[in-house]
Amino acid sequence: MSTFSVPPPVPPPVPPRVSTSSVTPRWSLPRGRLGHEAAVERLLGSYANIPTGRTVRLSKRTSNLFRAREGGRSAGLDVSGLDGVVSLDVAGRTADVQGMCTYEDLVAVTLPKGFMPCVVPQLRTITLGGAVTGLGIESTSFRNGLPHESVLELDILTGAGEIVTARPTGEHADLFRAFPNSYGTLGYSLRLRIQLEPVHPFVRLRNVRFDTLGSLQAAIEEVVATRQWTGAGVDFCDGVVFSPTQSYLVLGSWADDVPAASDYTGPSIYYASLRERGRDALTVHDYLWRWDTDWFWCSAAFGAQNPLLRRVWPASRRRSDVYHRIVALEGRYGVVRRIDKALGKPARERVVQDIEVPVDRTAEFLRWFGPNVGMTPIWLCPLQVRSSGGPLGDLVPGEQPWSLYPLRAGQVYVNVGFWGTVPIRPGRADGDVNRLVEAEVSALGGHKSLYSDAYYGEEEFWALYGGEAYAGVKQRYDPDGRLLDLYAKAVRRH
Repeated sequence: MSTFSVPPPVPPPVPPRVSTSSVTPRWSLPRGRLGHEAAVERLLGSYANIPTGRTVRLSKRTSNLFRAREGGRSAGLDVSGLDGVVSLDVAGRTADVQGMCTYEDLVAVTLPKGFMPCVVPQLRTITLGGAVTGLGIESTSFRNGLPHESVLELDILTGAGEIVTARPTGEHADLFRAFPNSYGTLGYSLRLRIQLEPVHPFVRLRNVRFDTLGSLQAAIEEVVATRQWTGAGVDFCDGVVFSPTQSYLVLGSWADDVPAASDYTGPSIYYASLRERGRDALTVHDYLWRWDTDWFWCSAAFGAQNPLLRRVWPASRRRSDVYHRIVALEGRYGVVRRIDKALGKPARERVVQDIEVPVDRTAEFLRWFGPNVGMTPIWLCPLQVRSSGGPLGDLVPGEQPWSLYPLRAGQVYVNVGFWGTVPIRPGRADGDVNRLVEAEVSALGGHKSLYSDAYYGEEEFWALYGGEAYAGVKQRYDPDGRLLDLYAKAVRRH
């Protein structure tokens, strides 16, 4: 087993003042190397107890996946004690974090020290390991890339039951580059050393409206290229499309003080505010979780945006993991489906996807999306590969640095997120709209995340997601197939 390299304690510099009134850390101090190593030993023991020939998986209570999780003959690994922060190196701006640590718990430790991860995905219970192996994204991705692009090294339990430390160079560099987008099919991250960035107490927001999709696309290109808008700096950028004639970019910038900060954990709803106010401000903590309270806008499906119900729905239970559990119950028991059928309503297809297309094809995709899918609102988030300052150093334009996901250095993309259901039209079957989306995204030179339903044929799938590179890494680190392969795990079978 690899030796765990934990930086020694250093006298921290005085961090910027950050209000932590709404931060409730589960630990007053990082949990430390000894606690981490004890948890790793328990994990290895649980692996050793799984009979040879049986597939293995993590034993976890929550998931942010929107496709069936593997089960059947899979045995769960004991991940207790692998959900915290091992150590912080304030001077070096890094943290050693366990793979099952949620971003909610991670930032609860880093914010009081004046730092945050370089990219903090939108939902509280996304884990660091999950975001790295499954590709997370957020409003800093136009300058910091995706979460795995600030990982300096990681300890991985491979399918062979060995723990290796993967870094950008050296013996396990192939695993380091193939781990993103592998979704736990090459191994599970136990400890990740990540870069941090300093924070300010507040984020100032400008909600900029656009009346055409073309002008929206042009604005995204300008913001990413210059990191400015109308002469003011931009540190955060995402957006929402309500219709082809009404869309918004939310441009955030760090601030040390603001006249007042909004609170969207009570009766006010964040996404509705974009159309109500041109300027806004949030504490850094509330900015990071602005989308979680109402699961973007999806909480409306459960009545959580109804003013009367919202008044009695506890704020502590208005969060994404609660809504996700409700969706899982409906998927299991189909109560709403049975009611709709009894009322003569058409069956509905779940269309829950995040895709990305090159920025210069964004308006084209959105124009296609309206008549062919017809869901609103739509989330937008620009991103690009981190071409410098990350673990891989300076990249050459056009280079594909990560083996299993075809992002190219120097190319700006826009992530488009849409989550809901659509009625199944006469003559169509469940899955047809998702297949249309997959085809259009590929035609525009884009790709899609694999956290939700996928319908690709096997040959097309491996051509899109690094099949040749994957085969070699899979054979090296999981020779007996103790973990599902990526196609078997990601593609919904019919």
